[in-house]
Amino acid sequence: MKREEKFIKYEKLLKEWSTKMNLVAPSTLGDIQTRHIKDSAQLAKFLPKDVNIIDLGSGAGFPGVVLAILGWNVTCIESIGKKTNFLSALKQELDLPNLTIINDRIENFLSKKPVNAGDFVFTARAFAPLIKILDYTHKTKCRLFLLKGREIQSEIDQAKTKYKFDYELYKSETGDGYIIYIFNVK
Repeated sequence: MKREEKFIKYEKLLKEWSTKMNLVAPSTLGDIQTRHIKDSAQLAKFLPKDVNIIDLGSGAGFPGVVLAILGWNVTCIESIGKKTNFLSALKQELDLPNLTIINDRIENFLSKKPVNAGDFVFTARAFAPLIKILDYTHKTKCRLFLLKGREIQSEIDQAKTKYKFDYELYKSETGDGYIIYIFNVK
């Protein structure tokens, strides 16, 4: 199955499953391609090709599943069992052997698995405030590529009260949010 076909099937499955559970805001189901898939896919411009991705709080698979369709090795971490069932169905239906689904809390996963900064990066979309994400990930020294909303500057200011880090900020191509690339976290 070609990439385009996978994205079309992804949209179909998301709509089907959304009749049974809350995966994305119902108001966004009419424009899944732009609101979710293209929004997630814009990370591809920034991600190194040779890294493995750990997607935090994957929910409906954004951006993790999108990045797996685009070719990255992705581990999706999701604590809600119903959502991991959806992600597992996507893995099977879209034939994504490069996608791993973990049903666990992020802090539990990271306490069990050594994560080397050179091998992994973290992604997240609509997951948690920046300071909370850094609380989970700062010990790994991994880089972060996050899709964040228009209030990103206040999140950066709050996170800077607890952590030192370098960052680059890019305007989203699909909405009024941002992509933030974070590195050198201390």
